Amino acid sequence: MLEQALAQNGLIAILRGLQPHEAAAIGEVLYGAGFRVIEVPLNSPEPFESIRILRNCLPADCLIGAGTVLTPAQVKLVKKAGGQLIVMPHSDPHVLRAAKAEGLYLAPGVATPTEAFSALAEGADVLKLFPAEQMGTAVVKSWLAVLPAGTVLAPVGGITPDNMQQFFDAGARGFGLGSGLYKPGMTPEQVAATAEAYIAAWQALR
Repeated sequence: MLEQALAQNGLIAILRGLQPHEAAAIGEVLYGAGFRVIEVPLNSPEPFESIRILRNCLPADCLIGAGTVLTPAQVKLVKKAGGQLIVMPHSDPHVLRAAKAEGLYLAPGVATPTEAFSALAEGADVLKLFPAEQMGTAVVKSWLAVLPAGTVLAPVGGITPDNMQQFFDAGARGFGLGSGLYKPGMTPEQVAATAEAYIAAWQALR
């Protein structure tokens, strides 16, 4: 399902700071714009409730996940809330194994080729290149030359509609979008505008 969702739209919405009372409205706006993967970082207010709400209100073809997952215990809580995807800023093998044991999709953060290969060996579905603004497009190109064919490398951090083309040309086929897409306090109408800008940029890549 993750592969299908990213093939349809390679943009992952990262809703850091989302509150439960706004989850449904923000989620519906993003789904309407074309997003099919939505992540609620666990350092948001009541993240498991927001995950539950998003899962209940959005169609089944929209994958709901959690970000900033740091422990195996959190993995279990994400699944209990209805989350389907574990996103991490790092590649702790204990968390990776917990996610796979629970049957969840997995997108660990990697910053070196060693981390990338180790994460793939643990069953990672997508590699989150983080922080992308520090790593740059040259890293994407050089890594993909040696990583297994078909590896999805998704830059996260500092991705804008204006720089997506550079990463895409280097081989990236997915992008995690944080504060450029959503900041706490934004209205659904404001999120719709930023979402449309990113969607237009993604469609232009294709």
